[in-house]
Amino acid sequence: MSVAIIGAGLAGLACARTLQHHGIDAQIFESSDGVGGRVRTDELDGYRLDRGFQILLTAYPEVERFIDLTQLDMRLFDRGAVVRVNKRNWRVADPLKKPQLLLETARAPIGSLADKLRLLALVVSASRGSVQDLLHRSDTSTRDFLEQRKFSDRMINNFWRPLFSGIQLDPDLEVSSLRFLLILRMLATGTSGVPARGMGEITKQLASSLAPGTIRLGARAVETTGTHLIIDGGDRITADAVVVATDGASASRLLGIPNPGSRSTSCIWFSADSPPPGIGKFIALDGSTNVAVRNLAIMSAVSEKYAPPGKSLIAASIPGTVGDVGLEAEARKHLTQWIGPVVESWETLRIDRIIHGHPDQRAPLKARQRVNLGDNLWVCGDHRDTASIQGALFSGRRAGEAIAESLGVTP
Repeated sequence: MSVAIIGAGLAGLACARTLQHHGIDAQIFESSDGVGGRVRTDELDGYRLDRGFQILLTAYPEVERFIDLTQLDMRLFDRGAVVRVNKRNWRVADPLKKPQLLLETARAPIGSLADKLRLLALVVSASRGSVQDLLHRSDTSTRDFLEQRKFSDRMINNFWRPLFSGIQLDPDLEVSSLRFLLILRMLATGTSGVPARGMGEITKQLASSLAPGTIRLGARAVETTGTHLIIDGGDRITADAVVVATDGASASRLLGIPNPGSRSTSCIWFSADSPPPGIGKFIALDGSTNVAVRNLAIMSAVSEKYAPPGKSLIAASIPGTVGDVGLEAEARKHLTQWIGPVVESWETLRIDRIIHGHPDQRAPLKARQRVNLGDNLWVCGDHRDTASIQGALFSGRRAGEAIAESLGVTP
């Protein structure tokens, strides 16, 4: 028995590993020159540049199942954030996790004291019960949910918008409130960080767990049914089942299924002689209105392996933008107001423009969408579950287990 998988991203790798665990021959066909999809890291003149700003939330259940975090040499961000409000940076953190920042957090003008108490109550609420219980709560947009919870406009705009602009690529808080609560739960119950040598180490580790020869690179599928796929150039691959494990837009083109839509993002990678002061290992947020950069992170402060000795690597995340030709100039102008004139000396290493950053998951959230399309044709990816590393891994495993069952195979 054999299964052909289109796409060597997280979902495709998880699907192949699950199938091989069941003793089924799984072959992956990847159009690019490497594994990982968006979860890749490129080396450039001693710097390690991820494909856009990304972090790993260690509380994801599928991470524990698939990933050896010790082998990745995880480096963690500080819990909390640096938030720019009224032209000043304020450190804001969970007082239960960082009691030394209690006074500064209480004084930070991101919202009223009542807002901050509501924040604590919301974290507790999101952390209670099972994930399945959480997914059965009523769903609406994130903004509507926060307004229903009586958060002030100041708190929503100064804190929630910039925070989830980066995490959900959602500067307007349009996406599902259930997805928002899932992410909030992961932030509250685990840690966030990156592998010491970049996010691409995650997919390298997954790929290394597969049988030799599983992955064929530079093989773009142009047509597929449940028993064969055709590779650009004419190669015809036959199999007992075919899985499309691509982003939602590509899956739509190959399979004729509805396109879930995409949330885009850009990231500008800067090199600096020294890091901006006052940020350290926190993620920095700009709570101002009508700004370019929503999230800023000094990656070399989190892991020194992201930059050569004596240099700093800075990621400026700009969600919702891809085609703006003046993006860099706008970002530099904003960062000069935020950080100071030293920004003029920063060197731009690369600008990532990512059209398909996340599937566009607005309410109602449709988690666990079907992966079996019939006639031995299958689909998986974060667009079938939740838009996250968790969703991609879970969807790939879910598809692999269902295929094994359909072929009459047990572990």
